[in-house]
Amino acid sequence: MCKDGRARGEVAVVFAALAAITGLASGCVTVTPAQREQLSKPEMNPATDIAEDVWHGHIEAARHGAMGGHGGAGGGCGCG
Repeated sequence: MCKDGRARGEVAVVFAALAAITGLASGCVTVTPAQREQLSKPEMNPATDIAEDVWHGHIEAARHGAMGGHGGAGGGCGCG
């Protein structure tokens, strides 16, 4: 029992709930027009980097052996 009489399991559940709420609340961001201008630049788009896109396709194909559309084959060993 903790000092205030609660079981440790109850404290862990409350802590996990607070952590989840904090994580979900921090995902919403208001972007100003000046920030939108910066974020809309081509270099901010990861899809414009062909080498990085090919690498991510390889990783996805290795992790998801049944995934199609990238031309990768294999069962998750990373050798596809």
